[in-house]
Amino acid sequence: MTIPQHVAIIMDGNRRWAQAHGLPLAEGYRRGIEAFKNAIPAAIQRNIPVATFWGFSTENWRRSATELNTLFSLFRRAIRESVNWLNQHQARLVISGRLHDFPDDLRRAAEQVMAATQSNTAMVANLALSYGGREEIQHVVKRIAHETKGDERAVEAINEETIGRYLYTSGLPDVDLLIRTGGEKRLSGFLPWQAAYAELYFTDALWPDFDTQELDRALADFSQRKRNFGT
Repeated sequence: MTIPQHVAIIMDGNRRWAQAHGLPLAEGYRRGIEAFKNAIPAAIQRNIPVATFWGFSTENWRRSATELNTLFSLFRRAIRESVNWLNQHQARLVISGRLHDFPDDLRRAAEQVMAATQSNTAMVANLALSYGGREEIQHVVKRIAHETKGDERAVEAINEETIGRYLYTSGLPDVDLLIRTGGEKRLSGFLPWQAAYAELYFTDALWPDFDTQELDRALADFSQRKRNFGT
């Protein structure tokens, strides 16, 4: 079986899962966090070196204050508990996106986890927080504009490598397989540059129900694809 070097997952369906089970919204998010934690050892066991999980989009800031406070409370607890199990599995946590948008205590806690796991080598678990594809492009353009400062030769020298250096995912390989749970068949602006040649896999399974069998179905489907990278 061909194993993708970078799997990206749009973790969709936490709220619908809670509604379908007649449970509070917080329980849907809690089960979603559990699914994320279970996906780490599953990826390692399948020799997937990098996995990116979209945990919070720039559009999610439009949700109600009550829902955001619920999410932040769950995030704080998950981050506090994450160091031990990440180190246990030798997984390194990195975060892509506007981490500085979050409350200071949450941001500092996340930075501490990244520092505490930076030497782990079994896999990279990249968590996309306050991430939006269009916002990332704006970020890249601003950084390059600042670097070139109108220098015509520097502008002419801009290439894919230049852009890659300023992406939130700088240093990580391009996405090979992009999975979206929850039944929706759109990318919602997730990793537009990095997933340009990714194979897409959509499943009706809501994220809290995404288990190793669902992952194996996605990997089996990927293994049967003939990739041409746009040629």
